[in-house]
Amino acid sequence: MAKAKTVYTCAECGGINPKWQGQCPHCQAWNTLSETLAPEPRTANSRFHALAAGGGVQSLADVDTAEAPRTPTGSEELDRVLGGGLVRGAVVLIGGDPGIGKSTLLLQALCHLGQQQPVLYVSGEESAQQIALRARRLALEAGPVRLLAEINLETILATLAKEKPQIAVIDSIQTVYSEQLQSAPGSVAQVRECSAQLTRYAKQSGTTILLVGHVTKDGALAGPRVLEHIVDAVLYFEGDTHSSFRLIRAQKNRFGAVNELGVFAMTDKGLRGVSNPSALFLSQHSEPVPGACVLVTQEGTRPLLVEIQALVDEAHAPNPKRLAVGLEQNRLALLLAVLHRHAGVACFDQDVFLNAVGGVRIAEPAADLAVLLAIVSSLRGKALPEKLVVFGEVGLAGEVRPVQRGQERLKEAAKLGFTCAIIPKANAPKTPIPGMKVTAVERLEQAVSAMRGD
Repeated sequence: MAKAKTVYTCAECGGINPKWQGQCPHCQAWNTLSETLAPEPRTANSRFHALAAGGGVQSLADVDTAEAPRTPTGSEELDRVLGGGLVRGAVVLIGGDPGIGKSTLLLQALCHLGQQQPVLYVSGEESAQQIALRARRLALEAGPVRLLAEINLETILATLAKEKPQIAVIDSIQTVYSEQLQSAPGSVAQVRECSAQLTRYAKQSGTTILLVGHVTKDGALAGPRVLEHIVDAVLYFEGDTHSSFRLIRAQKNRFGAVNELGVFAMTDKGLRGVSNPSALFLSQHSEPVPGACVLVTQEGTRPLLVEIQALVDEAHAPNPKRLAVGLEQNRLALLLAVLHRHAGVACFDQDVFLNAVGGVRIAEPAADLAVLLAIVSSLRGKALPEKLVVFGEVGLAGEVRPVQRGQERLKEAAKLGFTCAIIPKANAPKTPIPGMKVTAVERLEQAVSAMRGD
């Protein structure tokens, strides 16, 4: 087979050059040229036949809007993140740190799915013997799973066409290379071209393809950004490798909600879903302690109870320390200024440390009120009332803003035995929640007074 012609395309302007250069001759940008396959020339007749074959314009009202059927993976937590299960012809990218459990989770899912339909596991990092030993160690029924240890793209596509699996795993996309390109596996050009061809095959054949992606030292997916654009779903594995708990989060999903969270526990039999993840993020104190406040955060459609811990101590340096683990550090400085201006609580001579229990990362502003009350509790050395939950966004003017899904947060807290709550006034329930006393506030100073029992 004749080798395809390659060209060098500028990432900034899209200009095409026959040879690599340090500077793009079109836009004068430096180090932006990367190797790509040359586009095949298309004549006017070929374009006409393509349109006549079914690529014409149609009315939006005539498009079939039937819900795509879902295939359960055997893991309720993974199905939750995927939006109910795998969709035929979808391409899912799963990234995470080395050793976090990506290959283990996918092998477990394939062994379950292989009981009902043909599946294929393509490994570019491990030998067939290593994968078989892992399946035996996890006590998986791996008989129906077809296995291929290969990194050549053309061979992988030929095997997919021959085996015709309904679901295929490529572990990992950074190890796959195409003979049409001269660059090494894992380069921008190889990752882009291999992922594009695998995605094209998935759409044409209806095969669901799961891609495993490496991450950089900063935690971002390695390779070009276009890799995340062309796939249908992007899942991230999070968690400390020294802990047995793992979090998987959907950053993009064309077939479901984003920011969904799945919680797993790593055991000697593989990853197991955690049915009540709120218990992981709550510390067990024999009695209430200063600086601890329970927040009801929302991860996708799931409300989670997370304990926010604050430690305020006298600073022994000219510049007090501000450190936040699991929370946004820049927002901590902003909230401390609001606390001083509108509640009269100064921390300019105090070191302030924040921590979200369980290693979870909280990005939503609904944590503002819980963070401030935990700081005031630690500063004054007075514990918050027992069985108290807090949520609410705090503005620069000291107002407490409402958050989304307030009723669901309160119901989840009541289900777990919490009896009182401090929430924004706009989130106050219209009908009382049995067993829960709700204090609705409009201003930060009102919340500080409520925590003192005034």
